[in-house]
Amino acid sequence: MTSHRPDILIVDDTLDNIRFLSKMLLDRGYNVRKAINGKMALTAIEAVLPDLILLDINMPDMNGYEVCEQLKADPKTRTVPVIFLSALNDVADKVKAFQMGGVDYISKPFQFEEVLARIQNQLTIQSLQSQLKNKNCKLKKTLNNLQETQSQLVQKEKAIVIGQLVAGVAHEINNPVSFIYSNLTPAREYIQDLLNLIDLYQEEYPEPSAKIRERMYEIDLEFLHSDLKKILESMQSGADRIRTIVLGLRLFSRLDEADIKAIDLHENINSTVMLLQHRLDPKDDRPSIEVVKDYHDLPMVTCHARRLNQVFFNLLNNAIDAIEQKMADYPEFSNPQLLIRTRVLDDYRVTISIADNGIGMPKEVRSRLFDPFFTTKPVGKGRGLGLSTSYQVVVQQHHGKLTCEPLPGGGSEFVLEIPVYSSSPDT
Repeated sequence: MTSHRPDILIVDDTLDNIRFLSKMLLDRGYNVRKAINGKMALTAIEAVLPDLILLDINMPDMNGYEVCEQLKADPKTRTVPVIFLSALNDVADKVKAFQMGGVDYISKPFQFEEVLARIQNQLTIQSLQSQLKNKNCKLKKTLNNLQETQSQLVQKEKAIVIGQLVAGVAHEINNPVSFIYSNLTPAREYIQDLLNLIDLYQEEYPEPSAKIRERMYEIDLEFLHSDLKKILESMQSGADRIRTIVLGLRLFSRLDEADIKAIDLHENINSTVMLLQHRLDPKDDRPSIEVVKDYHDLPMVTCHARRLNQVFFNLLNNAIDAIEQKMADYPEFSNPQLLIRTRVLDDYRVTISIADNGIGMPKEVRSRLFDPFFTTKPVGKGRGLGLSTSYQVVVQQHHGKLTCEPLPGGGSEFVLEIPVYSSSPDT
């Protein structure tokens, strides 16, 4: 493997200087290119980026200062070291050279050994800086990998604990609720039979005794007759609601199902919304948060249902946080709203968007939104894992996309794009 030969560009309008420097540098193993004016130098640099530039100051049309100024203004060329060569030996000229971005200054007439030493010094510095930059990049990549691994471990453990807790609670609630639910219908029939019997007694004995009349007055029999039906209807409604919650909990945890299976995304989204209903309901200091669902017909999607449920939960939870923050900052804000939209992109992909009209977020926050452990919430209010883990679930495990865009007038929209027939998500 051949070693890299440093590429040096000599820029000087004096041909004798170019010939002298070029020959000496070539003899020392350097690759040398030449330019006799500033414009030629810029063209040569644009074609191939040199490792170092020897730049004369006094040149016609464009002097060395102007050439250096253009180089330092361009992100692609600003790191190339420039050594000025000049017969000017005034302190002000040297100061200006360094102000323009030069790394060294050699006065003419020069000694080649001095030029060579200064070139070698700058190339060594450049090499060390490059090595340091590479090491920093590797360190940053290692740190990012470590943070991602930590967030995955923490979130996975959290998801397992929550899933087991939810499944356990759902199981424990399901048995007594099923008992109550299954007995409501016969209880309603028995009570109706008793009320019918009382009605029959009143028909057969329209003049009850004083003791019975007194008791009827005490219990307000007429009110009891009508209100008892309402109570039974309320009990039925409550039992139905608890059964719906239990079903939602089981759908959310899905611990008793295969990790990867075809699911109805709408069913899963609805179960997640149901779990967050307590945050959507009106409070003493704010109105309820309206949830608008704009669903299109979606095919069954093969995915890791429990992990996607966690994504929906994280995104909806953050959207509610943003809305509550806006209501706290702007008391006049009175129409809090969440919009959940689903679409089919093509035969292979579907999208789910979750939009809110909350406080919104600046561009610099959006750029770091999916970084592990990044959070804008106060200490104790968030660990910066929810959106990072959501990104990993959607992008890395389901080979989809997850983006966040600002909405006009405030608010944000998260858009998930996932394949209909996903390959097995990474564990």
